[in-house]
Amino acid sequence: MNVIMKLFVVGLISAFVASGSFAADVTMRISLQLPIKSHLGQNLLLFKEQVESKSNGGIIIEIYDSAQLYKDKEVPAAVGSGSIEAGVASLTRYVGDIPAVDIFYQPFLFDSEEKVRKAVAKGSAIRGPIDDAIKDTGSTVLWWQAYGGAIMLSNGGAISNPDDMKGKKVRVFGKTLGQFVEATGGAPTLISGSEQYLAYQRGTVDVGMTGVSGVKSRKLYEVMDTITVTNHADIEFIVVVNTNWWNGLSGDQKKIISEAASFAEKSVRDKMSEIEAEAYEIAKANGMNVVIPSKSDIEAFKKASSSVYDNYKSKAGSLGEILLKAASDL
Repeated sequence: MNVIMKLFVVGLISAFVASGSFAADVTMRISLQLPIKSHLGQNLLLFKEQVESKSNGGIIIEIYDSAQLYKDKEVPAAVGSGSIEAGVASLTRYVGDIPAVDIFYQPFLFDSEEKVRKAVAKGSAIRGPIDDAIKDTGSTVLWWQAYGGAIMLSNGGAISNPDDMKGKKVRVFGKTLGQFVEATGGAPTLISGSEQYLAYQRGTVDVGMTGVSGVKSRKLYEVMDTITVTNHADIEFIVVVNTNWWNGLSGDQKKIISEAASFAEKSVRDKMSEIEAEAYEIAKANGMNVVIPSKSDIEAFKKASSSVYDNYKSKAGSLGEILLKAASDL
């Protein structure tokens, strides 16, 4: 190798080292179904910044947003099998293995921010058993991401009470939410979050169910004109890592990731009210009508959907009994 070629190679190597390409000891890929501009995406960027900074580039975080790698429903299996190191999934995606996780979708059970915060606190009588149960799927929970209350989307009028649901096809993102729809007179259709826009645009469904932050991040105001603020369920996402991968990390690496996860969790929870308020304002600015049901309408929804609790009790087993008891204690 001549001198010029040696200098070129050395320079190339130096450039890679300087850029951090050779510095990373660990790469952690995270699958996200939402756009990176969503508040969950921004929360992952905050986590990434914390981890890479505290590890001096020893741990690199790669985020694959907008369901580039896996749809929401595919994340539990992908992470549990080790096909990817980490992923973000709606908590209800674990209902097949752990029916009790749908405690958060029992109609109007967590009807205040105070109750939600107590329920989702790390190690609480509700979250603690859920995190433990998820370990049996091959995944370990890093942190919970708040997504806010469930709302209804529609065109041409609000979904203020059960009468407005009758005969309507409704997008849902979990079986228990489907039971809520059936109990109140509608026909549920399970549609992934990343497929919502097209479903509304094409008229695949008449009514949508989501969190209001999704209206902003997915520009759903372009295809729906009305939001009904029912807040009939609390939507939670969780960031999970493959347990075998996690166990293979050093103590220092785990500490850095865990501390960054705690920081990210507190950040998104504390900002949730602000995030929702901003999303409502953006929805209004883009022509959407925001309707708040009356107290009597909410009572009608509660009465009509009482059977959802019976279904939960029959399927959620002893863990479900424990979680319902803990929720009632709130």
